[in-house]
Amino acid sequence: MNKYFLIKKLFQSMVTIFLVLIINFFLFRVMPGDPLAMIVRNPNASEEAIEKIKVLFGVDQPMYVQLWLYFKQLAQGDLGMSFMTKEPVIQVIGEKLIPTLLLVGLSTIVAIIVGMFIGIVAASKRGKKIDIISLTFSLITYSMPTFWLGIMLIVFFSVTLNLFPTSGMNTAGAVFANSFEKTLDVSKHLFLPTLTLALVLIGQFVLIMRNSLLEVLTEDYITTAKAKGFSEKLIIRRHALPNAMLPMVTIIAINIGFMIAGAIQIETVFSWPGLGRLMYEALNNRDYPLLQGIFLIVSVCVVLANLCADIIYGYLDPRINNKA
Repeated sequence: MNKYFLIKKLFQSMVTIFLVLIINFFLFRVMPGDPLAMIVRNPNASEEAIEKIKVLFGVDQPMYVQLWLYFKQLAQGDLGMSFMTKEPVIQVIGEKLIPTLLLVGLSTIVAIIVGMFIGIVAASKRGKKIDIISLTFSLITYSMPTFWLGIMLIVFFSVTLNLFPTSGMNTAGAVFANSFEKTLDVSKHLFLPTLTLALVLIGQFVLIMRNSLLEVLTEDYITTAKAKGFSEKLIIRRHALPNAMLPMVTIIAINIGFMIAGAIQIETVFSWPGLGRLMYEALNNRDYPLLQGIFLIVSVCVVLANLCADIIYGYLDPRINNKA
C-alpha cells in the first residue's frame, strides 16, 4: 500500500477527531435547560452547597477555562464525572459498552453474511422469482420503523408463542449453576433485539449488494470473461465481487460506527442495558460530561471505521492508492 496514502488518511482522521472534540464541548452547552438544576435536586439547598457542587463539576469557571480543563482531562484519560450517577464517566460508559457491542456486533455479523448472500443470489438471478422475493423482503424490512418491528416481534415470539423474554439482558434474581446456563439465559434475552436490528440491516445490505453487483456485471471486462468461457460462479467470485464490494465496505463502515450509539430505539423497546439507552437518559438529565463521553466514543468509532474502509479500499482497488 502507498505509504503517502496511509499517512494522508491518518492525518485527516486526526484533524477530524480534533474538530469533533471542539464541537463536542460546545454542542451540549447550547442546549436548553439548566444542568445545575439536574445536579442540585434539593430545592432547599443552600447557596454554599450549590457553590461547592459547581466547583466539584467545574461549571463555575468561564467557558474558555472549562474548554482548557476539558482537553487537559482528556489527555489524562479522564472524561469527567457524571452529573447523574456522581461516578467517573469512563466507568459509567464502560459498564454499558459491552452489552451494546454484543448486540451491535452480533447483529452486524449476521446482517453482513445473510445480506451479502441474498444480494449476490438476487443479482445473479435478476428478474427471476427469487430476485423479486429478495427485493420485496429487503424493501419491507428496510422501510420498517425499528421500534415497530421490535414490538411486533415481542408480540409474536414472546406474547403469542412465549419463546423469548421481552426485556433485560438476563433474568432478574436468577441463580445459575454454571456459566453455560448464564450464557443460555443471556442468549435468550439477546435473540429478539439482535433479530430486530439484523432484519433492518439485512434489507439495506441486500439492496446495496444487489445494485452494486448488477452495475459491475455490465462492465466490459465481465463480457470478456464470459467470452473466454469462464463459469458464472467464477466470474462473480473473482472478477465482479471484489469491485462490487466497494459500496458495501462504505455502508458497513458507516453502520458500525453509528450503531454503537444508534440502537437507542431497540435498547429502549427491549430495555437492553446498553450505550444507546444510557445516552437517552443522559439527554433527559442534561448530563454534559456523560454526553460528551458517549459522543466522543461514537465519533472516534465512526472515524476509525471510515479509516479502515479507506485502507480496505486500497487493497480492493489499487487505483485509489495511485490517486493519493
